[in-house]
Amino acid sequence: METPVSLNKVAESSVAAADSIAERVRRRVTWRLSPYLLLLYLIAYIDRTNIGVAALGMKKSMSDGGLAFNDAIIGLGSALFFLGYFLLEIPGTLIVEKWSARKWIARIMISWGLVATLMGFIGMPWMNFASEVNQFYTLRVVLGLAEAGFFPGVVVYLSHWFRYEDRAKAKAKFMIGIPLASIIGVPISRWIMETVNWGGLAGWRWVFILEGIPSVILGIITIYYLTDKPQQAKWLPEDEKQWLVAELERERQLKQAQGKVSMWEGFKHPQILLLMMVYFFAVTANYGLTFFLPSITDAMKSLSIVWQTVATTLPYVATLLAMLFIGRNSDRTKERRWHTVVPIFLAGVGLVASVLTGDYVALTITALCLAGSGFSYHPAFWTLPSAFLTGAAAAASVGLINSVGNLGGFLGPYIVGYLKNRTGNFTAAMWFMGGCALFAALLATQLRPPKK
Repeated sequence: METPVSLNKVAESSVAAADSIAERVRRRVTWRLSPYLLLLYLIAYIDRTNIGVAALGMKKSMSDGGLAFNDAIIGLGSALFFLGYFLLEIPGTLIVEKWSARKWIARIMISWGLVATLMGFIGMPWMNFASEVNQFYTLRVVLGLAEAGFFPGVVVYLSHWFRYEDRAKAKAKFMIGIPLASIIGVPISRWIMETVNWGGLAGWRWVFILEGIPSVILGIITIYYLTDKPQQAKWLPEDEKQWLVAELERERQLKQAQGKVSMWEGFKHPQILLLMMVYFFAVTANYGLTFFLPSITDAMKSLSIVWQTVATTLPYVATLLAMLFIGRNSDRTKERRWHTVVPIFLAGVGLVASVLTGDYVALTITALCLAGSGFSYHPAFWTLPSAFLTGAAAAASVGLINSVGNLGGFLGPYIVGYLKNRTGNFTAAMWFMGGCALFAALLATQLRPPKK
């Protein structure tokens, strides 16, 4: 007969073994997937937002029957991306859940890379299907259609590889592509625009061309590199594969035991609807700033071009550092709501404060950095849909939240461009964005994630 002491030792040994294999699997899956997915999102975000830098050249060099590309046109064009993006988000996440993340992500990258490259040929003789402005609008809509499903698809894909308690950190390592795209992309785009004019083409054209081609190449690589499910992973040892599959299945069964929710019922889930509203107002502020930050810093005439570029990247450095902290601390504490509320609140405070700093450029940049740090809510926020739902319902809800929420990506740049064009400065626009962020933070206080 075994003594209590020996039984305790066996139990302790089992726990230690489980912890050991959990750490091995987490480390192996992280190193296999996170750097590559980060690279994909980095390129995606550069292609989506490089219009902010290219616009500086477009406004100077392009005309359409005497109608210059102004901030209102750039704002509407930036916004139209999200109209196309909205239409295919939910189908995209269901395809990842039901078919193949690998093939779908590869298709997205190849198609968006081709469309992003075409942006560099607006106004060329063989692109005369419409006026230059309407070509710009059309390609922005098509770019949104091409990229739709990428971000929520990866969010769903990560839920196939990481347990709930590991997901915020995993998503943080993917989502740092957002600030990295600006930290890396803005200086590169600015350098291309100022120095590259090969073949007599203006620098802003080469921004689109040179930054679109890598997406096509990576799309082809994706077909061979990614694995859809742990069961198919030849790079996972058999014992680790079995452990991960069993853990994810256990998690799925626990959620189903709480009551199976259909995809359509998931759309009506009060917390999913609340997440959608939070994301809409947060994204309105986020993209309003993202697309016009190069123009905001370009107006700081006391700074050289180099320092204007530095000022544009600093808020994203703040986002990067804050996002890594939010992802790690949210997983460590297993707390999601306040790791969503507090950053969005700080974003609102920073946007409003940037208006109150007057002509003090250093204080304005500091306020913008505070706003940037606030847009680090994503890792904690995107763990919440899979906390409420599972399977197709969870996948569809991610698509719903992202597609409807990203209509804020339409509203934000459009309103900011309109207000700037009407008033001649960004003051009213900053108040608008700050108000949206503060309202999103207020809504987020009503989130009630289930206890794990």
